Amino acid sequence: MYRPTLLVLAVLLCSSLLVNGGKVLVFPLDGSHWINMKILIEELHSRGHEITVMRPSVSWYIKAESNLYKSITINTSNGFDEESFGSFVTTMLNLRREGASIWTLMSLEYEVITQFYEMHKQGVEMMVDVFENKKLMQSLHDAKYDLVLTDPGIAGGVLLAHRLGLPLVFNVRWTIQGEAHHSIAPSPLSYVPIPMTELTDKMTFSQRVKNVLFYVFTRIQIKYIADPNYQPFVDRYFGPGVHYMELFQAADIWLMRNDFTFEFPRPTMPNVVYMSGFQCKPSKPLSKELEDFVQSSGEHGIIVMTLGTLVAKLPEDMTEDIAAAFAQLPQKVIWRHKGKRPSSLGNNTLLLDWLPQNDLLGHPKTRVFVAHGGTNGVQEAVYHGVPLVGLPLMFDQHDNFFRMKARGVAKVLDISTLNKDNFLQALKEVLYEPSYREKMKALSNLHRDQPMKPMDRAMFWIEFVMRHKGAPHLRTESYKMSKIQYHSIDVVALLLAVILLVVTIFIVTVKFLWRMVFSRSKVKNE
Repeated sequence: MYRPTLLVLAVLLCSSLLVNGGKVLVFPLDGSHWINMKILIEELHSRGHEITVMRPSVSWYIKAESNLYKSITINTSNGFDEESFGSFVTTMLNLRREGASIWTLMSLEYEVITQFYEMHKQGVEMMVDVFENKKLMQSLHDAKYDLVLTDPGIAGGVLLAHRLGLPLVFNVRWTIQGEAHHSIAPSPLSYVPIPMTELTDKMTFSQRVKNVLFYVFTRIQIKYIADPNYQPFVDRYFGPGVHYMELFQAADIWLMRNDFTFEFPRPTMPNVVYMSGFQCKPSKPLSKELEDFVQSSGEHGIIVMTLGTLVAKLPEDMTEDIAAAFAQLPQKVIWRHKGKRPSSLGNNTLLLDWLPQNDLLGHPKTRVFVAHGGTNGVQEAVYHGVPLVGLPLMFDQHDNFFRMKARGVAKVLDISTLNKDNFLQALKEVLYEPSYREKMKALSNLHRDQPMKPMDRAMFWIEFVMRHKGAPHLRTESYKMSKIQYHSIDVVALLLAVILLVVTIFIVTVKFLWRMVFSRSKVKNE
């Protein structure tokens, strides 16, 4: 009797999910960014939404086949190539190890600028292919998507959303012009540090000078990297009166992958939604073999080390120093390492090709996390309250670790001077100095103490945009103003002109009256 009723209820529930589910077009950024985008896709899929992912045919991480989404594969050679990126990483590491000379710093900056220029150039070329493919564009129009979800670290999703006339939601930390807040929110240089400056919101005069100089430098970078790639494309397809950043600034919701346990206090906007740690979750039990290894650590606990998805191995001499340092500790070590097995490896260290990072960080025996400083890993460490030893390698990793260091929860090492002794000293400092763990636990409590889970908040706003066909009431249109209008220079000029006119009239009047009085006095005297 009950089984038919339960079956009917199940069918009705599934039908309800299908009816209420929306159609989401996802245009992701490959590599580590895809990992957190996929987490959003998994949650959207579980809520009954239909997901379509656009991917280049040469995708590294984004698979064509999935039970979470349908895919549209763009036949192009422009994509996130594993081999070329690996070569770039190797070049960056070798340059950093040469020291901190002016020439090395210039070489590093040149490599980064060149890599980003080529990445954006390839991205634009791919979008030309998409826009000129009439059959593909017609099929995208006919699909009647409810919104586009994209990572604005590339422009493809932004350009496509505007071409299709669809609401736009960002999964964002960076845009093609740098840190996302600087593209949408007021960012006074007096207390909002430019990323990579290693400055806080409390700056001395000399630090404010440094902040301004870095800002000018980033503007020069944009002129070289972004402007020559994107502006001609936007002029061609959207008209010469449209600046390419206007398309970014017109996004309905910015799902920001950080919050104010990570970010320094700064102005924000009503359509910026903070979802730091949305990918974090309680740990699951480890496999029996891994759990046995962890438990064998006794009261000393374990150290977890991984350098993320993009860097599987370090130079051999460096791994020898790291392994030798680990061997001198009483803790057990679980190290994700794909390179040659170091000869100095101790019996306390387990090498793995892959490790369950979240589950290990959530284990009560984990004492320290040795990491490269990717946003996902740092946020998982904060969520689970595990202090950090940092080996930042490139991109935003130095900035991420500086923020953790400023909060007293991380010891950061320079990869160019890394050796067995300073690595061992850093490990011992974080292991045995209680303030690191205490401050990280306090930071974790702050992060967790919020009325709504970050993932639920992200889902609410994505579905909000679906329900209301956008969120224009939350979006400022100040980006349509010229710089003269935005900074009220025209208003100040008018007021100064009025004041000048009033002062001029006053002076002329006083002179006229003075002459009148002086002439009458002269007549009387005569």
